[in-house]
Amino acid sequence: MKNSTQHKWIVRPARVMLAIVVTGLLAVSAGATDRRFTFTYEPETMPQGEKEFEQWITLRTQRTKNVDQENFNQWDFREEFEYGVTDNYQVALYLNGRNTSYRSKVDGDVSEFTFEGLSLENIYNVLNPATKPIGLSLYLEGTYSGEAAEIEQKLILGQRHGDWKWALNLVHATEWEDNLSEIEGELEATFGVGRDLGKRWSAAIELRSISRIPRYEEFETTALYLGPTVRYRQENWWAALSVLPQIWGRDWDHSGDGYDNLDLAHNERVHIRLLFGFDF
Repeated sequence: MKNSTQHKWIVRPARVMLAIVVTGLLAVSAGATDRRFTFTYEPETMPQGEKEFEQWITLRTQRTKNVDQENFNQWDFREEFEYGVTDNYQVALYLNGRNTSYRSKVDGDVSEFTFEGLSLENIYNVLNPATKPIGLSLYLEGTYSGEAAEIEQKLILGQRHGDWKWALNLVHATEWEDNLSEIEGELEATFGVGRDLGKRWSAAIELRSISRIPRYEEFETTALYLGPTVRYRQENWWAALSVLPQIWGRDWDHSGDGYDNLDLAHNERVHIRLLFGFDF
């Protein structure tokens, strides 16, 4: 595939998602909730009857050419529609898409855009951080695309202290791939701590650990990411941006990526995520 075709496949989904975001921002009402982190969930849930749309755009970039994936870029797109069923229970429906591109000695320039299925998210607030010393919510999400499926569970902890806020997520997921014939486990932990900088802005640091266990037999990879998050809000919309470089990684299966303290065979050097949110 020619480079021009490759770039077209990268730009086309990005333009579609940008158009969705811009259209939505022009049509918003008032009172959108917001998030101070992009990889870490906070324990608060939406009030009953409130609805929100969120656009996720995540770029996972830079793997090693030693595993024949030079100039690796993966764009993940998620359109999320949230609804507050009660004051302590919310649900959300996701549409998932992905564009992956890289240069291969065997296959040449590879670029593929795929529909990654639908996800149904459930969050139940057990301990309200407004009335308890610490907030706690339970999270369950299922994803299905026809050829793959996933079940993900989270424990979401967090609390606010004046202008400061922190949150901790403990995550387990099981994935079924290759027409549901292959199974893989995933363990993840994320931690964010941030501070409000006036009425509109907040700044935070997020730490993310990811480990994968094919067939639940042996660890394949572990990677640790750390980086800043900036959030801006208005009365009726908000946006947050994170840039998390990999600071440590290990390919336990010895895939030969050429790095002693990074894993660039199964994970990327940098994760970048942009979120928009608004009521409708």
